[in-house]
Amino acid sequence: MKGATESMAGRAAVFHLLPLSVLETPKVSLLSGGFPEVLAHPSVSRTWFRSYIQTYLERDVRAISSIRDLATFRRFLSLLASRCGQILNRTDLAAPLGVTVPTISEWLNILEITSQIILVPPFYENFGKRLIKSPKLYFYDSGLVCHLLGIESENMLKRSTFLGAIFEGFVASEIIKRQMNSGRTRQLYYFRDQQGLEVDFLVPGGDHKLILLEAKASRTVWPEIAEPLSRLSKVVSNYKVDRFLIYRPSKGKESISALRPGIKALSIEKLLATLS
Repeated sequence: MKGATESMAGRAAVFHLLPLSVLETPKVSLLSGGFPEVLAHPSVSRTWFRSYIQTYLERDVRAISSIRDLATFRRFLSLLASRCGQILNRTDLAAPLGVTVPTISEWLNILEITSQIILVPPFYENFGKRLIKSPKLYFYDSGLVCHLLGIESENMLKRSTFLGAIFEGFVASEIIKRQMNSGRTRQLYYFRDQQGLEVDFLVPGGDHKLILLEAKASRTVWPEIAEPLSRLSKVVSNYKVDRFLIYRPSKGKESISALRPGIKALSIEKLLATLS
């Protein structure tokens, strides 16, 4: 702890206070995110996010690292938002900003330790491979992503090419909030192989069990979009698996739907209840 004369190791409990979850308030949404100030005063959300980024850059970032070019770091945040849901490519981020790959790695580390971004590693039974393969990038707060991308209304979000990626990040964030708020270790992975099979998220459930998840931002679902879940369950046949497709049912129409044998479609709220 900065300023403390002793480490306090073993004598202090550390709590990570992330933005609010959908289980804590129904006001949390893709567009607004989960910061309490934004949810309490949605009419001034744009002003709040601008102020949040400015104070984050000028105080938190400089308290951790001696970054001098804050304008470039601000552009870096917007560039990261446009890469939400993609596999992290540090070279691709460094080139347009005119900085080095080690600088990008340092900046990513700052954002991760200050709980701004989520780096989801790939799933491998060999733990060593998880540490060296590239993760997927998401933000903890979907409202912040929307602000960085200039998305200011539900209609803009609905038409945005980033809708699917923002919803994926929203699901990832809610799962991690659930794990951390329950006092459990954060465990979230993605799967992609050389044959093109990709599943958004895998959540270990203990006792050699896996929960396989696909996140779709659509309001309706159909059996074909659950195909990756069916294929992956055969690849990890040595595990006990539960399979869910997470989507955004319209208000008043929420239900658990069986898409295929053993695969259910449900809302993020129902998923979080299942994870408990």
